[in-house]
Amino acid sequence: MSSSRSEGIDMVKQERARRTRERVLDAAAEEFAVQGYSKATLNAVAERTGMTKGALYGHFASKETLAGALLTRSQEVWEEMLLARDVPGTAARTALESLVLDLAHRLREDVRLRAALRLATDCPNLMHTMPDVFHRIRHNLVDLIGRAQQEGDMPPHPPELVARLLLVAMHGALHVSFGPAGCADRSAWEAVWRLLLDALSGGHSGNSQAGESEQSVARQ
Repeated sequence: MSSSRSEGIDMVKQERARRTRERVLDAAAEEFAVQGYSKATLNAVAERTGMTKGALYGHFASKETLAGALLTRSQEVWEEMLLARDVPGTAARTALESLVLDLAHRLREDVRLRAALRLATDCPNLMHTMPDVFHRIRHNLVDLIGRAQQEGDMPPHPPELVARLLLVAMHGALHVSFGPAGCADRSAWEAVWRLLLDALSGGHSGNSQAGESEQSVARQ
């Protein structure tokens, strides 16, 4: 067998293994998001993927390594979100609003991030050896809130309390829907979050589009 053919076969195998690993992470995220860490099992994850438990062990040796992989990936996602919005020259209040809106939407759409936050809040003992995504998000929110206060765009409420309120609201929002038949559209959620952020800032955004969205939500 030629070296080029061998390399090609190896690349195909690596790509297949990568896709399988991603499928397992998605299945594990679904399981952790619904059951939490203590009730989730590798058997249930294997059933979601259609794999045997032995095949699953070939990619992840334990439930803990699965959780660790999800937490690591989710922290990377959060860091990318933060870097994209908290850029030099951007007001802290603007960066905070953009980040909160994006995080709220992602928590509804990204089961891996949702699972990671549940793991971080349900199992603090895991965080001794794994990335603490929840702590990182809270720390960054506190920093942005404090900077927004220094810039005069938010009243001097304790930043830690404001950050906790935002995170509690996000967690609760995962279990609430707006609109007909329980369907939440993006504009409705943006109106709700802008209203909360405006209330926390002690003022109004002056954004007519946000005001129209709030009126639309109120009519639903």
